[in-house]
Amino acid sequence: MGMVRAMKHFLAPFAIALLTATAAPAQSLDDIVSLTILPGWRMTDGTHMAAVSITLAPGWKTYWRTPGDAGIPPLFDWAGSENITAYDLKWPTPEVFWLSGLRSIGYYDKVIIPIALTTGAGPARMRGQVQIGVCEEVCVPVTLDFDATLPDGGSRDPVITAALLDQPLSARDGKVSAATCAIAPTDDGLRLTATLTMPSTGSTENVVIEAGDPSVWVSEPVVQRNGNRLTAVADLVQSGGAGFALNRAAVRFTVLGSDRAVDIQGCTAG
Repeated sequence: MGMVRAMKHFLAPFAIALLTATAAPAQSLDDIVSLTILPGWRMTDGTHMAAVSITLAPGWKTYWRTPGDAGIPPLFDWAGSENITAYDLKWPTPEVFWLSGLRSIGYYDKVIIPIALTTGAGPARMRGQVQIGVCEEVCVPVTLDFDATLPDGGSRDPVITAALLDQPLSARDGKVSAATCAIAPTDDGLRLTATLTMPSTGSTENVVIEAGDPSVWVSEPVVQRNGNRLTAVADLVQSGGAGFALNRAAVRFTVLGSDRAVDIQGCTAG
């Protein structure tokens, strides 16, 4: 794959965002998307479980942590938060959809994103903003503010609990017995051939590959299944065209099947 083609795809989501942001939607943004904080509860280990709830107008969608070539990646800014030292977003299982012939990954209508927060003793304040893309026939980048007090206590929220249960299975629970990665150089980066030894996740299987480095673009993989082996081949390109070494332990695979999803962390040489 040549550099021109690679960088065209690397820049695709940003080009779409810039082109469509100038096309004002028929509805106001307030009618299209809203955000609320579910304050959640403090767990016995001191972790606080809260959630961001994003509600969209019917037919609109927003994006997963890895949005695909046609998507706009969500960006959280926690400036203004108090008594919080770390954040771990627990993304629910997304859907695969297509925009302008490119694969996108995200959610329709509404998504609850649980967040495990590391806090000190006493109440905490969760304050900041998130930049997301919302799309119907056009895509619009929006910034949503949030500000909520998290109690030193609280009770378990069934809505957050349901979202926590709507997670991809772990590699163990998905019965993944091996994950190997073969790496070969290309003219402008690396080609990754991953072999995942695991049962089928359904009649339709998509694989999302994350390189573990946000500056590395990963192409939509070519996926094939042969019995208990799922193979995904993708090209990886460093932003700016610089050479790079791939840390296999940091590579992450999400297999999105029509029956279930599986999250696989790392791979060995193969």
